[in-house]
Parts: sequence; C-alpha cells; structure tokens
Amino acid sequence: MTTPNQTPQEPSAAAASAAPAPVATNGNGKRRGLLIGVTIALIIILIAYGIWWFIYARHYEGTDDAYVGGNVVQVTPQVGGTVLAIHTDDTELVQAGSPLVDLDQADAKVALASAEAQLAQTVRQVRTLFVNNNALASNVTARAAELDRARSDLARRSQLISTGAVSKEELEHAKVAVQGAEAALQATREQLASNKVLTDRTTVDQHPNVLNAAAQVRNAYINLARTSLLAPTTGYVAKRSVQVGQRVAAGTPLLSIVPLNALWVDA
Repeated sequence: MTTPNQTPQEPSAAAASAAPAPVATNGNGKRRGLLIGVTIALIIILIAYGIWWFIYARHYEGTDDAYVGGNVVQVTPQVGGTVLAIHTDDTELVQAGSPLVDLDQADAKVALASAEAQLAQTVRQVRTLFVNNNALASNVTARAAELDRARSDLARRSQLISTGAVSKEELEHAKVAVQGAEAALQATREQLASNKVLTDRTTVDQHPNVLNAAAQVRNAYINLARTSLLAPTTGYVAKRSVQVGQRVAAGTPLLSIVPLNALWVDA
C-alpha cells in the first residue's frame, strides 16, 4: 500500500519545482515591453521638443533679470509764464495734440497787439515812400523849369548889358538866380534818387521793412500759441512736477509722457 502512494508523489514534487519557470519568463517580457514603450515615448517627446524648439523656442530668450524700458518724452515750455491750468495728472493716458498745461497769455497778447500795430505803421511808411517817388519826380520837373527860366533871364540880361538897359547888379542877380536854380535841381534829384533806393525793385508787401514787421507779428503769434502746451505724442503721463500758479521759465521740465508703442526689454 505504501509503494503505490509514494509513486504518484514524486511527479508532484517535480512539477512543483518546475512551476516557477514560466512565471519568471512572463515577468521579464512585460518589463521589457514596458521599457520599450517608455523609450519610444521619450524619443517621441524629444523629437517633438526638438521640432518645437527649432520652429518656435529658439527665436526667444528667457531670463529672470529683465526690465521694461521705453522712451520718456519730456514736456517743456518754449516761453515763460505763470501756470493757469493743468489738464492731466500722473498715470493718465493722453492723446497726441491734447492740452496738458495752460500758461498766462496776458503778456503774449500784449506783444502780439504791439507787433500788429508796428506792422500797420510800417506799411503806411512804405506806402509813403512810394508816393514820395512821384512827388519828388514832380519837384525835379519844377526845379528844371525854374533853372531854364533863370538861364533865359540871364541870357536876356547879358544881351542888354551892352545897351545900358540892364545894370550890372541885375546881371549879377540873374547869375545868382541861375546858380540857385541849379543847386535846387541837384538837391531834388538827389532826394529822388535816395527815395528810389528805398523802393527800387520791390513792392509794398515785399518791402524789407514790411517783411520784418510781418515776421515780428508771426513771432508774437507763435509765442501766444506756445502758452498752451499740447501732448507731443500719445502715452501715459509720468513725473509731473508742475503746479498751478507756478512761474516757469522756458525749458523747465513740467512732466513726461511715456508712449507705449515704443517699449523694449533690457535683460
């Protein structure tokens, strides 16, 4: 009875010892497949990163120490004056051409009125110069006629001196009259020439005196317009230091404008 029972037990022990072998083989296969999958995934990720870097990322720089920079446009008056109004403040957005600061216009208005009056007076003076040309020319004609008359009187008296009808004194008076007429004619001609120098090759509106007076009017008008300070560009107000009632001189920094369309990064 014992022998038959032991004989079937021997193959059971052998089967038990041989059973773990297929388990170990299956585990290694799964691990190998997992490693291959991970490797393929890493290769795909690296290829994708390389493509992304070549197409996009290589065009950009990264840093932890960067600052935003931009142009800072200072607003300064071109004429001096007292500040009457301020139309903006720090951090406010202003458009190009919008009013920022108003200065007192009283002095500029007085200067403009004075320049306009001087221009009107200069135009009248120049017109007088042109009118004098005709008047002096008429005087030259009159003086020439007087000289001709004096010379005729002298010639007539010279012919009568031999007959005794004319005294030597009258003859001398006739000679003096001719000399005076000649001097008067010469003086009138010089006056005409001098006046023509002031008006030759020009007109009233193109006369140098008129042009100079007109330039003074334009200068006074520009100074009046400069009492209103306008925004030179679109941007945000910064560093406002001006106050209402403050007396400012030409070139004094009042505020700054930072345009946002011209910014850059300093890294």
